[in-house]
Amino acid sequence: MAGRLGKAAKGGWRLVGHSLSGRLLLLTLLYVLVTEVLIFVPTLARYHTSLLQNHIETAELAILPFTEPGGNQLSAALRRQLLTRAGAAAVMLRRADQRELFLVDEMPTKIDATIDLTHESLFGEMVQALDCAFSHGDRILHVISATRIKGAQTVEVIVGEAPIRKALIRYARRIVLLGLLLSFASAFLVFISLYLVFVRPMGNLTRAMTSFHENPEDPARIVQPSSRLDEIGIAERELAGMQRDIYGFLQQKARLAALGTAVAKIQHDLRNILSSAQLASDRLASVDDPVAQRVVPRLVSSLDHAVALATNTLRYGRADETPPERRRLYLAPLIGEAAEAALESVASISFDNRVDPALTADADPEQLYRIVLNILRNAREALGERGTVTVDATRDGAAVCIEIADNGPGIPQKVRERLFQPFAGTARPGGSGLGLAIARDLARAHGGDIELIASDASGTRFRITIPNHEG
Repeated sequence: MAGRLGKAAKGGWRLVGHSLSGRLLLLTLLYVLVTEVLIFVPTLARYHTSLLQNHIETAELAILPFTEPGGNQLSAALRRQLLTRAGAAAVMLRRADQRELFLVDEMPTKIDATIDLTHESLFGEMVQALDCAFSHGDRILHVISATRIKGAQTVEVIVGEAPIRKALIRYARRIVLLGLLLSFASAFLVFISLYLVFVRPMGNLTRAMTSFHENPEDPARIVQPSSRLDEIGIAERELAGMQRDIYGFLQQKARLAALGTAVAKIQHDLRNILSSAQLASDRLASVDDPVAQRVVPRLVSSLDHAVALATNTLRYGRADETPPERRRLYLAPLIGEAAEAALESVASISFDNRVDPALTADADPEQLYRIVLNILRNAREALGERGTVTVDATRDGAAVCIEIADNGPGIPQKVRERLFQPFAGTARPGGSGLGLAIARDLARAHGGDIELIASDASGTRFRITIPNHEG
């Protein structure tokens, strides 16, 4: 039985100590109790002072008849009776030129403590009250106070502490009970308010995050934000937006995975088709026709690039692109070859290769060819049937910068925002949006990048940066 109670108590403490609402309840109780203590001690001090003042006033009333003319004629028995009802063993009235002493029987032989109410501060009152509360109540007090008796300066009372302490303890108990009641009531109200305003909404947010984490592909688990305008409302709306973005990314990832699966299925057949085309081109190479001799090398090169592109498309879907095999190469011929492949089908588009024939780059020839080819194809699609494409290249320290420009209509603003995202950065109907994404990945694999420098009604300009290999 005791073991079960211990486990239950331990479980309850763990629930309270490790939950936000439990900690809030404990802290609220603690702070309210501390506030009650801070109020309790001064209140007790003031009550203790009022008890002493009551004894002073009662003693003044007891000796007042004896201070008036003819008071000496009153009997000693009456004096003793009045002082006894006042609870005083002796009363002394101090005047400017004399002191008057009024005794019940005889002066006490020992005074345990003197309390001067004429110069008492709040701190002193608190010390005196606590001293009285924690004493045994058997002390004899000497209390000094100002008086309202005409012609007198102060009145001093010798009184036992027992009745004062008894009344003080009784008052303290009432105050403690009332304070505890108010503390728990205040703590409950504060806790309920904070729970409804803060803790419960935060709990809803936490459960929404946990639920979404369990299955982020379920759109029903996206949190529904409230109309609150405070920080919690902002957090709800931001969380909902983030969850919607994550859901969209996962959907896009699923589509990419599906694309990779589809490419994997057709890759084998595509490679066989291209291999057959390569065999046919090899036979064409043996024909003595001058036109065939001029076209066949270009056809062979295009087929080789087509085979490489089919394989690399599959690698892109699997995110295992081969690291670049870098070597020194001349840029001008590579750019000219990529331009022939990209622009040969549109004779009305003029191409201006301004690259210095002596300029070299440290790059993977196949991957750099793909980078330039993808951008040139985008330029051809943007120009349509007529226009101009210009390529410049310069060396900037340890890097080569290649700029490809066209005089097309420019890229729409909504496309620029996601220009390098797969399946998103295309404005052409039927376009996949993979070209620039693949090109940027290849450039970054070299330690460089691709940037959109400008795009407006006068045309579009891209810059490719390929730094030298540091190894």
